[in-house]
Amino acid sequence: MSERKFVVIDGSSMLSTCYYAVLPREIMFAKTEEEKQRHYDKILHAKDGTYTNAIFGMLKMIVSLMKKQQPDHIAFVFDKTRDTFRREMYSEYKGTRGVTPEPLKHQFVLMEQILEDVGFQVLCCDRYEADDYAGSLVMKFREEIPMVVLTKDHDYLQLVNDEHNVRAWMVQSRQEKADELYKKYYSFYRIKKEDVNLPEKVFEYTSDTVFYEEGVRPEQIADLKGIQGDSSDNIPGVKGVSSAAPLLLREYGTVEEIYRAIHEVEEDKKRLKELQDFWKNELGISRSPYKALTKTSEEELCGEKAALMSKALATMKTDIPIDLSLASFSSDSYEEDKVRQWLAKLDIKEASIFGAGM
Repeated sequence: MSERKFVVIDGSSMLSTCYYAVLPREIMFAKTEEEKQRHYDKILHAKDGTYTNAIFGMLKMIVSLMKKQQPDHIAFVFDKTRDTFRREMYSEYKGTRGVTPEPLKHQFVLMEQILEDVGFQVLCCDRYEADDYAGSLVMKFREEIPMVVLTKDHDYLQLVNDEHNVRAWMVQSRQEKADELYKKYYSFYRIKKEDVNLPEKVFEYTSDTVFYEEGVRPEQIADLKGIQGDSSDNIPGVKGVSSAAPLLLREYGTVEEIYRAIHEVEEDKKRLKELQDFWKNELGISRSPYKALTKTSEEELCGEKAALMSKALATMKTDIPIDLSLASFSSDSYEEDKVRQWLAKLDIKEASIFGAGM
């Protein structure tokens, strides 16, 4: 029997991953959006034309999760729109992302409906993102039950907390990558992949593995993105600092404390030189990031303003009011028969989800 746990699943990440994993080659290698659209009819679909490739992959993962990992409690969190409160803070947030393909967009709506129908709680709204709901669930229930977040999104690493038994099941791009991580950390934990009951392509992050992989502690992930930025979300960060960021954060803890140290000496040339010598000789920063950190401009977001804005954008909300008890998320509500009904309705073979003879 598996350990008692509450698994919070990043539904948007999972469904998108499943969609792109089983696209026809003609779409994967198409050069233009028009060319992709010409091959939409080749995407897996039901007899009535409903697209099902992402739903197929996600239902397969869920059925496997319920059978093998047996979570006591489970929740799905979704993004509903990119126009959340973060766009009010920074209009270019997620501005580099392409338009969601129509076949995937349709499956988001249907997948949420299926999840609720088979007995799961689904959380999403126009104002907050999936990770904000995940953070709020973790903070609400971590005193009561060990929590796990299942995602590909490294933002979720800021929730990892060994003291409260909060872990991140990070989905890797390939099984080989997950295997490499198991091999890498075997000397630390003496845990073999075969001894860990985790989903495929997943590696479990603890506070230690977050530190070794990211260079900072979980609670510093937002600070790290404050300086380094995040191209996937179009969070700018501070250009020209990059590799110095983890070293500075290990010394000062937060973005705000880095700037406090700078402001204390910036009017005194001697003390400023001593600070930069300290960065070089004691922290091992070969090229001083001082100019990049303190750059100012009327034309572009940079320096301290960029760092503080970027940190704010990367910080999960953890205090969304959730008026549901722990019991509301019990996996006892899961009805496997309803999954089978949906498979029949969507013309998906049961054996492809549950395996032959099940």
